[in-house]
Amino acid sequence: MIPKEIFEETLLQFFAPIRPYLEDPGVSDIMINGPGQIFVEKKGLLELVPAKFDSREHLTAALRNAAQYCGKMIDEEHPILEGRLPDGSRIEAVLPPAAPEGPCVSIRRFFKETLNVERLIRFGAMNDEVSHALKAIVASKLNILIAGGTGSGKTSMLNALSSYIPDGERVVVIEDSRELQLQREHVCQLEARPPDPRGRGEVTIRQLFKATLRLRPDRIVLGEIRGGEALDLIQAMTSGHGGCMGTLHATYPRATISRFETMAMMSDIDMPLHALRIQLASALNCIVQVGRLQDGSRKITHISEVLGYDMQTQTYQMQDIYVRRYLGFTPDGKIESEIVPSGILPRCIEQLHEHGMDFPSNLYDAVRAAGGRVPHSPLG
Repeated sequence: MIPKEIFEETLLQFFAPIRPYLEDPGVSDIMINGPGQIFVEKKGLLELVPAKFDSREHLTAALRNAAQYCGKMIDEEHPILEGRLPDGSRIEAVLPPAAPEGPCVSIRRFFKETLNVERLIRFGAMNDEVSHALKAIVASKLNILIAGGTGSGKTSMLNALSSYIPDGERVVVIEDSRELQLQREHVCQLEARPPDPRGRGEVTIRQLFKATLRLRPDRIVLGEIRGGEALDLIQAMTSGHGGCMGTLHATYPRATISRFETMAMMSDIDMPLHALRIQLASALNCIVQVGRLQDGSRKITHISEVLGYDMQTQTYQMQDIYVRRYLGFTPDGKIESEIVPSGILPRCIEQLHEHGMDFPSNLYDAVRAAGGRVPHSPLG
């Protein structure tokens, strides 16, 4: 049997044209469009690089070795590969004939150094007041979805927010492919597994979710919600498992809740739509919306509260707690913006007070400035 270290080094030799980018800590994504066109993303911006594979066959050979390393198969009959490289980076590849112009590959880098809240503040993704508000929301066991487009920083945000989970709580994490690096001590990490080439051994997210409920979780974290497991999460949120967290692909808070609903409808459980919507609206408390701006920076754009579902208008009732305000461009082309309180009083304040937490004073100042009444806090 070939030693693991030799196998990994051999695999990286096949990827020699892009190895400098695999080893560059500033590169977050590598995209290969056939052997002759390679793009990388650095600091949120894409650039075409001079690296090239010698031929389509050279690139295909590298992907077949990557598949072998992952214990999978990629060929014309199985043209899609989803797996991980030795450093943990996620690789997604599509071969001809499904990719007529040549193998199409995307590699999402895996960073061993986790982004914490302090670094996100330094990068401008949030400010001190918003971090204070998020700490209160997480510690008070509100159910949270972190949503955004591809590459918007959802996973990094979830990793950072996990540091606000109180010590002593048991967190069970369920993922398709392991990416999360939660900043907690008591974490049980579960990972789904696809079937082997003979269709055996599959372990689905939904199977793991059912097992999780018997693992005595204080919190359940879903790395990414992609399908019917959304309904399982909603059921958990409404049955005493507070503080659930997960990520979802969506661009705006209202689109997030609609997509969450759509994912729940993909479950094999037949439930009337109005019943699903009522349950969803009572389960989910907050949406933290993140986005990648035009200048490549990643920011929190909204923190929104879900209030319920209105049967008469058949709409979800939501309100923004914090919103990002855009101020223009700096001389070097960067977007100037700030995240500020909306001036609306959150309804979840009572739950925060029950856990000894509160929102920062700037939120209450904004409510007063908008003419609203601020209730007395039992915390002083």
